[in-house]
Amino acid sequence: MSIDVHYAVDGPEGAPVVVLAGSLGSTLEMWGPQVAALAGDFRVVRYDTRGHGSSPVPEGPYDLADLGGDLLRLLDRVGAGRAHLAGLSLGGMTAMWVAAHAPERVGRLALLCTSAHLGPPEGWADRAKTVRAGGTGAVAEGVVSRWLTPGYAERRPSVAEWLRRMVAGTPAEGYAACCGAIERMDLRGDLARIGAPTLVVAGADDPATPPVHAEAIAAGIGGARLHVLEPAAHLASWEQAGAVNELLRAHFGAVRHTAGTAVRRAVLGDRHVDRAGAAATPFTEPFQDLISRYAWGEIWTRPGLDRRTRSCMVLTAMVALGHWDELGMHVRAARRNGLSAEEIGEVFLQAAIYCGVPAANKAFGIAQRILAETEEAEG
Repeated sequence: MSIDVHYAVDGPEGAPVVVLAGSLGSTLEMWGPQVAALAGDFRVVRYDTRGHGSSPVPEGPYDLADLGGDLLRLLDRVGAGRAHLAGLSLGGMTAMWVAAHAPERVGRLALLCTSAHLGPPEGWADRAKTVRAGGTGAVAEGVVSRWLTPGYAERRPSVAEWLRRMVAGTPAEGYAACCGAIERMDLRGDLARIGAPTLVVAGADDPATPPVHAEAIAAGIGGARLHVLEPAAHLASWEQAGAVNELLRAHFGAVRHTAGTAVRRAVLGDRHVDRAGAAATPFTEPFQDLISRYAWGEIWTRPGLDRRTRSCMVLTAMVALGHWDELGMHVRAARRNGLSAEEIGEVFLQAAIYCGVPAANKAFGIAQRILAETEEAEG
């Protein structure tokens, strides 16, 4: 049964949602290096896995399906019909389960330092016994020694100590029950079911999930891209934060979304873009994101044609296809792009020959009304 986990949200409302799922023994604070890099372009949701941090500690056993159900419930709670997922270690396993079993909820997938099958199972059973007997403090030193390379730990002793306290502060039963979920986890047969565009990241020095695990995931998910970072152990999101942030931003489309939104505002106006963003719902948000990233972020930003020419082409297409509800918006856009009323009229005269007189006649009527409104607003 799924539960309500503790979570935090950063970033602008209406932006594409990115959910960050953490490692065994961590809290949502493990994603500190990623928040500032992502929250300018995305609605970033971090959460404590069940049995960790401030989340409830239900009685075990836990299975990966339980953790996946918690993540799906979290998406519902934050109003995200669809979201990008990034998971590290146990969080990556959870994200893979969701991508395989609820593909309609996942936009893009990023899997960091994780595995589809992490044996031997008796190792996880033994660790669970150790924690139940002596608390998570009994394993904290060993865990952090796998999270960070020795060199990084020596250079940043305060970070290593903070991470040890994070692990030691994890409820013993929650940690042990999650060990059980990993013990029984086998996602190898699910990889081919994952259709989300996938980025796989490994740490070259990771003793917990060596790069061979990432290679297996990348080979099993169609079209997945693999990056191996060096030096980096299991918590590559800290040791190689800059590289990880760059990979995540590029994979989730931050550059295209930012550039596209800027062009969309310049051409269509702030009022229109703000209204479209405010009207977006979990059902329509992926479409709004598609428009910003691809129509405006890739096509309208290409150097081959200037915006005046693009406006002429769009106006012609609107007439040819009879998209009358959008024609007025693009007449306003053409004026912002520097076309005069006379030049817009020339476009419609050209359209009369190649698209038909009745269509051009309707276009002139719509444009005349829009241009009059524009002149009145400017005058």
